[in-house]
Amino acid sequence: MSSKLPKAAGKVLEAGENVLFTVKKKVSLEKPKWLLITDRRIIYLDEKILGRYDVKAIPYQKLEEVRVELGVVSSEFLIKGEENVRLKLGWMNKEQARKTINAIKDALNAIAIEPVSVDIKKGLTHETWVLKKPKELVSRVVSTGTTVQHTPAVEKKEDPIEKLKKLKELYDMGVISAEEYEEKRKKLLEQI
Repeated sequence: MSSKLPKAAGKVLEAGENVLFTVKKKVSLEKPKWLLITDRRIIYLDEKILGRYDVKAIPYQKLEEVRVELGVVSSEFLIKGEENVRLKLGWMNKEQARKTINAIKDALNAIAIEPVSVDIKKGLTHETWVLKKPKELVSRVVSTGTTVQHTPAVEKKEDPIEKLKKLKELYDMGVISAEEYEEKRKKLLEQI
């Protein structure tokens, strides 16, 4: 992860949005291209000369699939979102691509009810990694800072103690505030 973010990131990031992982690629004389994995979304930032830049952002709620094709020579990183949003990055090397898909998986796991998995198919000359967002993804924070809870279509009955453990993990990671944690903790303790 790069500790120094591009100047344009300050204009693109929302208040309270945390960058979890970055990938930077400088191609010849061009300004760098960036992929920022935040706690809310995936941001592609293509810096241009004279302070210009292009941005594509896919919030985790609209993410459908992340696919990485790792060949002998190059890799192709494809992020698919709802509303036919496609982000194709051919400039990542194999190691960057692996680390990036794992960073996206970790960011999704921080807000998902069930763990997100990555399917890997390894052949002789090429490898494919596919991450599909689970249908029951829960968003804890939206851009206005308010809390939103999306309930899954089919809700599973989960042990309140397990829910307490997950709630504590979310609080420790900074995904939910102390107030949200206390409110939800009290409700869960009433179920025991």
